[in-house]
Amino acid sequence: MGALEAVGAVHDMLERVIEGLGLPGPVDVRIEDDTMYAVVHGEDLGLFIGRHGATIDAVQHIAHRLVLKHGAELRVVVDAEGYRDRRRVVLQQQADRAAEEAVQFKRPVALDAMTATERKLVHEYLRDVDGIETYSEGQEPDRHLVVAPVDS
Repeated sequence: MGALEAVGAVHDMLERVIEGLGLPGPVDVRIEDDTMYAVVHGEDLGLFIGRHGATIDAVQHIAHRLVLKHGAELRVVVDAEGYRDRRRVVLQQQADRAAEEAVQFKRPVALDAMTATERKLVHEYLRDVDGIETYSEGQEPDRHLVVAPVDS
């Protein structure tokens, strides 16, 4: 067992999910370096993405479990027509505004609730920004990220 079997298993699982949701669209699965990218193509993939990306994150978790089951040690990214990149840009813009506001007004700024994956993305994006720190607060599903000024 290994990476090629994992690719086939993830591809089959995604096709079954897409078919079960009644959505048209081909599925591409490829490995680059240490990451498996599984992309669903098509229009009107909102049902597959889900509210705040909940469905696509759940499918990504299942895909990762399949990869582990096949003995492959790969990071797994499931995407739908560029959703991950579009969401990353929006989150980075929100993070930039929150960081500016936290420094300018010298107070913590709470962002909206996010998934663990999104919070991690923002934590990493702001990690090297001077004058601020980030931390998470709250309980799922309302857990959110806070951008706060650092006392110098």
